[in-house]
This record gives sequence, C-alpha cells and structure tokens, in this order.
Amino acid sequence: MLYDCAIIGGGPAGLNAALVLGRARRKVLLFDDNGARGLLTRESHGFLTRDGIQPREFRRLAQEELGKYPSVSLVFEQVLHADRKGSVFALATNSGFTAVSRTLILAAGFREVLPSIPGIREFYGRSLFNCPYCDGWELRDKPLVLVSDGPHLIGMTKLLYNWSRDLLLCTNGWSGLTTRQVKAFEERGIRLQTQPISALTGEEGRLEDVVFQDGTRVRREGGFVKTQWVQSAPFGYRLGCRVNGHGGFLTDARGRTSVPGVFAAGDTAVSGPTQQIIAAAEGSRAAMGVNQLLTDEDLGW
Repeated sequence: MLYDCAIIGGGPAGLNAALVLGRARRKVLLFDDNGARGLLTRESHGFLTRDGIQPREFRRLAQEELGKYPSVSLVFEQVLHADRKGSVFALATNSGFTAVSRTLILAAGFREVLPSIPGIREFYGRSLFNCPYCDGWELRDKPLVLVSDGPHLIGMTKLLYNWSRDLLLCTNGWSGLTTRQVKAFEERGIRLQTQPISALTGEEGRLEDVVFQDGTRVRREGGFVKTQWVQSAPFGYRLGCRVNGHGGFLTDARGRTSVPGVFAAGDTAVSGPTQQIIAAAEGSRAAMGVNQLLTDEDLGW
C-alpha cells in the first residue's frame, strides 16, 4: 500500500498530525518506538483539559482516539531507514516491516543530554526539571537549585525568581559571570556557587542535598537543569534538511522543511519551549501542510 503520509514519532506532535490527516481522509502510518523524552516525567502540565496528566495516559487516550479513523495505522516499532526513492519515501523498521509513503513528517523530538554530575539521572523528571513553565508551580516557594552555565543562566534565573526566592545557582565550574551580574544576585538574596558539583543526594527521586567538590552540602528540594539537545532520530540529517539556530529542522509556516515532501513538527522543529500543547499544535500545522501539498498534487491546479 502507498500511504499518503508516514509520521516518525508518537508524541503529541505525531499523534495530532495523525489525527488531523485521518480526519482529512488520508492514509496515514504512524511509527512509535515508545522512546519519547516526555515519558520520563510523572505529570505533564500546561495543556488545557489535560493539566497534570501522565504522559503515558496522554498517549493511550490519543491512540484510542486515532482508532476511530480506519485510514490511520500505528506501528510500534523503531524506524531504521527513511530514504527517498524517486518521488516517494521508503521506510523500514527493526523487525523488517517496510512501507512506502508520498510524504514524511519528522516528529521524533529531541533527546536531552544532562550535565555530567553523579546521580543527576535519578532525579531528572522527578524533582529536577528543564522547563519552569511545565513544573515551576509544583516547586513554588521551595528551596531550589539551578544548574546552568553561559548566558542561559541569567534568563533562567529571572524566570525562576517568579516561582521561588530561595535560589541556589550552580555554574558547575563555569566562571563567566560579570561583577555586575554577581552583584545583582547578591542584592536579591540569590546564592551563587561556581565550584563543581560532586554529587546529588536524595531518595526515590526526591532531591535532598547538592554536594560540592569541597564537601559542602546545601539542602534543596528540587530545581532545574540546563540540558543539551540532540535530535532523537537521524532521518532529517540524512535527507538533507536544513537546521535552524536551535538544532531543530528549519520549517516554513506549513511545517515544510527544505527537502520537498518532508515536514517537521514539535520539538523536532521548534526545540523549545517544550510543552505538549505546543508540540500538538505544531503537529496540526504540519498535517495541514501535508494535506495541502497532496491536494495540489492530486488536482493539479
């Protein structure tokens, strides 16, 4: 069967794209390897009517809704190859399943690379997070830590100051702050620690102490971490899609990448802020772009 669109990535962007295309009576194939970044978190926030939902439950409900549309098929496997073959795209999974599609939506999102700090993985997604808009409310007025370096540190500190005034800024060895910036922190009672972190301690994912190289321990109940972002799947690079300044694939107002027939949605294209509601909207936009392209091709005018 020749599909109208193959979607790589079963998060909010890919799921919403499949929904819109299914409702447009397009034959859609959605690939989901169950490896989405959002599955690390216990709750997702900021999505009206779904505030606080568990990401796995969100996906279950979305997949259930897609079941109403017979033209939408879900394949729970990892895509290994997505290559252009003439005017179509050929895809193959780890089990040997193959498919051919007229268009392609890249929606696998980003993978986070955490700072090299012992114990950080245990707390990430439970008491340490990346986005204050997603998790700041739950940590309001608590003693928090921000692990960051570079220019990002200043902007993130300003944001967090709205949720808690008890802030500990950890540059983890970076010392690029100006005297003026340090003074601004001191005037607001914001603590600054530039020496490297040797460990994070706590139980069952709940942060308790930040331990520094000299043995000093500072009690904290949670916080935020600057992460590095890399594409979860290599297909956009292999197909030659241009990249924007944030590591996402460059798209136009219809979600089209620089490669004809290839669209991108969600974190794959936007790369922040990383909220489900934004990713879902991006998926809808890309789906409409796909449908318009197919309509123009089919009608020829």
